[in-house]
Amino acid sequence: MQLYVSQILQDSTVDVTAMGSFIAGIQKETGEIPWSKGGKTNPWDHVESAMGLSIAGRLKDAERAYEWMKRSQMRDGSWWTSYRNNIPEDRTKDTNVSSYIAVGVYHHYLITGDMEFLRYMWTCVKAGLDFSVSLQTNTGVICWAKNSHGIVDPMALLTASSSVYMSLKCGLAIARRLGKKRSEWEDALSKLGLAIKERPHLFNMIKSRFSMDWYYPVLCGAVKGTDARTRIQKSWEKFVVPGWGVRCVSDQPWTTMAETSELVLALAAIEEYEKAKIVFSWLSNKKFEDGSYWMGVTFPDAVVWPEERTAWTTAAVLLAYDALNHLTPACRIFNHSFWDHSCLAETY
Repeated sequence: MQLYVSQILQDSTVDVTAMGSFIAGIQKETGEIPWSKGGKTNPWDHVESAMGLSIAGRLKDAERAYEWMKRSQMRDGSWWTSYRNNIPEDRTKDTNVSSYIAVGVYHHYLITGDMEFLRYMWTCVKAGLDFSVSLQTNTGVICWAKNSHGIVDPMALLTASSSVYMSLKCGLAIARRLGKKRSEWEDALSKLGLAIKERPHLFNMIKSRFSMDWYYPVLCGAVKGTDARTRIQKSWEKFVVPGWGVRCVSDQPWTTMAETSELVLALAAIEEYEKAKIVFSWLSNKKFEDGSYWMGVTFPDAVVWPEERTAWTTAAVLLAYDALNHLTPACRIFNHSFWDHSCLAETY
């Protein structure tokens, strides 16, 4: 596991205010946050961007983003996978996309302590998670999507399922704070966690070349302790390029800033803070002058690609920075010990 300790980033190189302003500059009056100016809107990435706004202290902007989610949610609790100018572009109902609202809402609550916000968003969170849980199979995995004709695609994706696992944890935490019982979510969480930890053959292994399949089971907390550290160590050389970041896919000379940030979050989740700081330091020179971060860069030729400036990439960097520097009360939302000592511990 190659690391360069001398590259640990100093806090002064990260401009949280500029990053928040960049995300807010992409947000529309409706509250919607597209990928980039003129780009599509994916509800998962929209929520990630809202989380970035909350970290940057732009709480009203974040709340406008959650209001957009509430308004655009369909009757069955889902959202389309992507929109452009508020018109559905990809009419797929993705379980990962529909459940992630729980993570964003709980994250915002941890920062603000606003119980009224939690109560207001409850029906939206509940419907999104109920939709996702409705596609869980007897094996514990959750089918990844349903098309516009109502046909379920039975394929299960490890990264997406791990994200749903995190969403269920946050949904249950919200429910407990509101005094609500959701035993079906507890059952779904238990079955899904078992599938992620012990039955990897149930998932589409073609995706194993993607780094997210490597660290997401750790990031979400389904794989913990010694198993988590072993998993990270096992594929470190496959995906990590010192000085450049984390490959999106193992067979391409291309690192991406969002994947690099998420690995930082996974390392912080298991309290490998020194490694996390070193990996984060590799992001210091991979940003534009407006405070946004590159989507990706090829190596060793250092070509920035694609050149699109996305809100969710910058939000991912903010999440990683918060996890390392404890800027907000939500800094430990992915931390395993946070959940072990929370009110969710009895079912987690």
